[in-house]
Amino acid sequence: QVQLVESGGGLVQPGGSLTLSCAVSGFSLDSYAIGWFRQAPRKEREGIACISGVDGSTRYAASVRGRFTASRDLAKNMVYLELNAVNPEDTAVYYCATDKVVFCVWPPIYDYRGQGTQVTVSS
Repeated sequence: QVQLVESGGGLVQPGGSLTLSCAVSGFSLDSYAIGWFRQAPRKEREGIACISGVDGSTRYAASVRGRFTASRDLAKNMVYLELNAVNPEDTAVYYCATDKVVFCVWPPIYDYRGQGTQVTVSS
């Protein structure tokens, strides 16, 4: 059974950093791509990052490129999203997800997802 569980969200000051984690079970990370998307209040879901199941290569939305970094640990079956230089516009619930496809399909707003983790950027 595919299961994804996010953690690591919280309150962070503008300009600060935070690392989100995604614990994956039911499949190995070299089988499926993992996407990250977020949803802010009164805004549409935004796909922000994807890490390929083939080789761990990554792709980012323009809004986060250069600030966010996706990575994976195959041994732990964990995926991470490092958030740097955050700003209030990054406030949202963040989800990791998969569509059970090995390649990244853009936008990475996939059907199998966790419950999300809240990130709030505020001073």
